[in-house]
Amino acid sequence: MTTKPLKVAVIGAGPAGIYASDILVKKTEGNVHIDLIEQMPAPFGLIRYGVAPDHPRIKGIIKSLHRVLESPSIRLLTNVSVGRDITVDQLGAHYDAVIFATGAVGDRSLDIPGAQLEGVFGAGEFVGFYDGNPRFQRSWDLHAQEVAVIGVGNVGLDVARILSKTGDELKVTEIPDNVYESLSRNQACTVRVFGRRGPAQAKFTPLELKELDHSPTINVEVSAEDIDYDEASFAARAESKSQDLVCQILENYALRESKPAPHTLQIHFFEQPVEILEENGKVAGLKTERTALSGDGQVRGTGQFSTWPVQAVYLAVGYRSDAVDGVPFNEGKHVINNDGGHVTELDGTIVPGLYATGWIKRGPIGLIGNTKSDATETISMLLKDHAAGNLHHSNDADVADRLSNAGVEVLSWEGWKKLDAAERALGAAEGRERKKYVEWEHMVAHSLS
Repeated sequence: MTTKPLKVAVIGAGPAGIYASDILVKKTEGNVHIDLIEQMPAPFGLIRYGVAPDHPRIKGIIKSLHRVLESPSIRLLTNVSVGRDITVDQLGAHYDAVIFATGAVGDRSLDIPGAQLEGVFGAGEFVGFYDGNPRFQRSWDLHAQEVAVIGVGNVGLDVARILSKTGDELKVTEIPDNVYESLSRNQACTVRVFGRRGPAQAKFTPLELKELDHSPTINVEVSAEDIDYDEASFAARAESKSQDLVCQILENYALRESKPAPHTLQIHFFEQPVEILEENGKVAGLKTERTALSGDGQVRGTGQFSTWPVQAVYLAVGYRSDAVDGVPFNEGKHVINNDGGHVTELDGTIVPGLYATGWIKRGPIGLIGNTKSDATETISMLLKDHAAGNLHHSNDADVADRLSNAGVEVLSWEGWKKLDAAERALGAAEGRERKKYVEWEHMVAHSLS
C-alpha cells in the first residue's frame, strides 16, 4: 500500500523553485504533489527576466528546467500572487509544507551623497527594462554620453555591456520593440565600471569578462596601474582557478593596444565612490577616492580623489529580496528569517511547515548552479521533518479551485507552452528565435488562447 503523497507548495518558479521541486520529486520517488506557484504569467524567473538577452548560452538552462516541469508530480500555477490572491495561512490548509523561493529583484542602495539624484539608476531596474519584465518601465533615457557603473560583478558587467552595444547588435535577440527603440537612441560613448578593491576581489566570471571583447563596437580598457595584488590576493588566485582566470583576462586587457570601436568600456579598480556630483538636480559627475590593498584583501583610503565626468550612474551593488506577507523577514539581511532551510521567527523559533531556498534564503550571491546545493539542504530538512511527523496535515481541497472561485485568472504549464509558441512565432517573422511579449495582459491572453 502506498502512502498518501506529500503535498507541497513551492512559491516562485525560477531556478531555485524548480530545482527544489526536482529534488523533492527524486527524493520521494515521485510520491509527491507539488504546486509551483508563480506571480508572473510566465515561469523561469531570473533566467527569463534577469539574464541579459545576448547571453543565449545561459538561457539554454531553460531547456533543462522545461524537462523538470514536464514531471507529472509538478503542477505549474502562474499569475498568482501570494499575499494578494491567497495568504500564507490559507496555503497552510492546502499543503503539508510551503517552500519560499521568491528570489530577489529589488536594488540595494548606496549610501553616498547624490545617490538620489535624477540620472542615478538601480542596475536591477535597467535589467528589468531590457529583459522586458512587465513590472518595469517601457522606455529608458539613454542620452548620457559618459556613464558610470558601480560594482564589479556580473550584473554590473551586463549593464555596462548592454550600454556599450548598439541597438542593432541586440535586435537579433529576444528583446521587444520598446527596448530596441530605446537602445537604438543610446548615446553612450564611454562606460566606466568602478570597483573599490582589486582584480583578485572582482566578482566577474571569466567567460562573461572575456565575452566583452567579442563585440566589434566595444573597446575594453584596464589601466596597468589597477593590476595590483597583495598576499591575500595571490592566495585568492591560488585557491580559485576561476578567480585566477579573471585576473589573467584583466591583465591581458591592461597590456594590449586599444582597438578602434565606437564605445569604450573602462574597468577601474581601487576607486571607492564617495559622492555623485550634482548640477540642477541631475548627475554631473562621480567623485571617487583611490584605495590601496592593506595585505588582507581589503583596502584603505589613500586621500587621493578623482572626479569623473559622467551624466548617469548605475548602481550594481547587489539585489534585495522583498518580504512575503505573513512570513518572518530579516530586514537587515533582506532575507526570510531561516536556519538554513526552516523559516524561523526572529527569535530563532522554527515555524512549522514553512521553508526557504535560493536568494530569499541566503541573499543574492552565487551563480545559478549554486541553487541546486542550496535546494538540497532545504529539501533534506523538509523530508526529515516529514519522517518525524512534524509537518502540517493538508486537506484534500484543490487550491486551484479556491483561486478560481476568488476570480483569479490562474495560468498553467499548457498556458506557458501557448505563450512560448506565440513568442517564437513573433520572433520567427523577423528571423529571430523569440521576441518577448512585454505587456502583462498580452502574456495572459496568449496563455489562454
